[in-house]
Amino acid sequence: MTFVIRAANADDLAHLYEMAKLTGGGFTNLPPDRNALTAKLERSALAFGHDDTSLTDELFVLMLENVRTGEVRGTCQLFTHVGQKHPFYSYRIGTLTQHSRELSRTFRAEMLSLTTDLEGASEVGGLFLHPGERAGGLGLLLARSRYLFIREHRPRFADRTLAELRGVIDEAGGSPFWDGLAGRFFGMGFQQADEFNAVNGHQFIADLMPKHPIYTAMLSEGARAAIGMPHPSGRAAMRMLENEGFAFENYIDIFDGGPTMTVRTDQIRTIREAQEAQVVAISEDGAAEALVATARLASFRCAYARIGTADGGVTLDREGAAALGVGPGDRVSWIGRI
Repeated sequence: MTFVIRAANADDLAHLYEMAKLTGGGFTNLPPDRNALTAKLERSALAFGHDDTSLTDELFVLMLENVRTGEVRGTCQLFTHVGQKHPFYSYRIGTLTQHSRELSRTFRAEMLSLTTDLEGASEVGGLFLHPGERAGGLGLLLARSRYLFIREHRPRFADRTLAELRGVIDEAGGSPFWDGLAGRFFGMGFQQADEFNAVNGHQFIADLMPKHPIYTAMLSEGARAAIGMPHPSGRAAMRMLENEGFAFENYIDIFDGGPTMTVRTDQIRTIREAQEAQVVAISEDGAAEALVATARLASFRCAYARIGTADGGVTLDREGAAALGVGPGDRVSWIGRI
């Protein structure tokens, strides 16, 4: 396999910026702003630079690189403990049931309540794959590499993990959900608010967002239809999350109404089922393709490789071993490809 996941470094700013310009908006964790991306890389470097085992507010940025050409074609991020410096807001979908004896009727109203229920969780996000590479399982490699990284550094991550999926965005780059709800209070369009949030954080939401529940019946038809719906390009990502054990539990993004998926960290399939073993030989015999990771922190690498069982450990194919930078005597974590 010619692609490998590695830790981001300062030289990746240009790659991140070029990818950010391709997202099409609504991608808060990858804003097309050089200063914001530089801050992310600096924060990530600090996280990769120490081997502390405590749970603090950190960010790890990973990159997908073609080892033959050196081209960077994707990225993903891990937030260890959200909501520590600024509130982590979501809308929770709920129902209020009321009964009228005089009318002999029961009324059920769907409501959106502003909440910080998910504060303190870890988050996997910022996953972007270059449009020219959306084949061959590279999206799956990006997504699952994060879980092998969490498994390797489990004490630095919370007991609950979330993933926010981008919501419905129209052809003009607007959000029906934003236009039908928050936009009425903020006096700005979705793109402007999303860019402001990506660069400056959520505090303006705390300052201006109404704190009382919102009856969805009062929203426009377009806004209601967008509640909990992923962007068409995010449906595959939603299926991947569901395969890992994530579920939609009625939390949505406050900007575009996209679904927030959650799971108990130790129940993530890749974390739960991955195995560890020592590489005993480089061999092609009896090998099956798997997701393989090695090393720690800034030397972390993850790639598809052909792995086989052997007395006292596993074998790796030559190309996979080269991509990972390992040989006999090194330890790897691995899980079969799904």
